Amino acid sequence: MAFTGIDRNPAYLQVADQIRSAILDGSLAAGEPLATERELCRQFGVSRTTVREALRALQAQGLVSGGGTTSTVRTTVATGPTSAPLRDALRHLVQLQRVSLSDLVELRCALEGAAVARAAREGDPVRLAEARAALDEMGTRGVSAEDFDAADVRFHLALVAASGNEALHLVMLAVRESVASHLLEVLAGLRDARPTLRALHREHAAVLAAVEAGDGDRAAKLVREHIMGFYGRVIAAAGAAG
Repeated sequence: MAFTGIDRNPAYLQVADQIRSAILDGSLAAGEPLATERELCRQFGVSRTTVREALRALQAQGLVSGGGTTSTVRTTVATGPTSAPLRDALRHLVQLQRVSLSDLVELRCALEGAAVARAAREGDPVRLAEARAALDEMGTRGVSAEDFDAADVRFHLALVAASGNEALHLVMLAVRESVASHLLEVLAGLRDARPTLRALHREHAAVLAAVEAGDGDRAAKLVREHIMGFYGRVIAAAGAAG
């Protein structure tokens, strides 16, 4: 005789699972408000604490947004995709040493190489203009390492977004955020960052020029060399320090 296991999942997970299923199957549409916390308590037959824990879990997964500390504040279904869950998963894997920095760098090269090649074929002019503006900021005389880093992030994400592939953009965003601290740490540790910043600016300019010229193969090659060149030095330095 076969028995069915006892469901020992916490109540808040069971509430979150039902709401998640309704979002994923379209029963709850993007931007649609959920019932109030009080109404959700009544529907599920659980406490307000349980409902709030469920909503927090769904927010962490990027499925809902809003909400507050009172039972009358409405939480809504998220209107756009978010990279936060994937970003956090990658960070945890790196911290647990299940995924190495070099693995993430390889993944970033593959993603960004494909994205810039596609951007060269059918790039969004608005996104390319954003990349150009970020490049100009990186080239500003006397730019600080912190401002350069912020412009660097905008440059790369704008180029990936210019590909028009939302999946590439989201995964790239998560990967880029997972390794984001390394660039700033290296730049901040340099006695004189100016030569490095000038070299990185030239590499960025070459990538953008290839995209704007419609040369996808060259753009992909240059962006891979740019990423591997920089992180190769970071990984080598980390190995020497260890």
